Amino acid sequence: MTARPKPSPTGPAVVDETAVIDGVDVVAVATLVRGCAGVSGLDGGRFSEAVSYLPGRKVAGVVVRDGRVRVQVRAQWAVPAPALAALLSTALVPLTGNRPVDVVIGDIDDPPQSGSE
Repeated sequence: MTARPKPSPTGPAVVDETAVIDGVDVVAVATLVRGCAGVSGLDGGRFSEAVSYLPGRKVAGVVVRDGRVRVQVRAQWAVPAPALAALLSTALVPLTGNRPVDVVIGDIDDPPQSGSE
């Protein structure tokens, strides 16, 4: 598995100051995580416990608190959880600095249909 951050077609990314919490751009974190192999999407949790609230919007699946960054994802079927956690932790270093990254797999995709029904 490799991280697949999507390059900006307009050049270097512009930081949205309203998306920065304790020095971490949660929108950039969410974008990078969504682009990683093995991730189906971000997961805000059953009770929205993994959500960052920004002015006029929220970012599900990313929380910055107590010097840590938490990302909560929905994993693709058959992706090993330890490998996905290691991939995300490594891919996020440029955005999170020296903060610990906690990766939570909140859900997993259903297995593919076998075609015999």
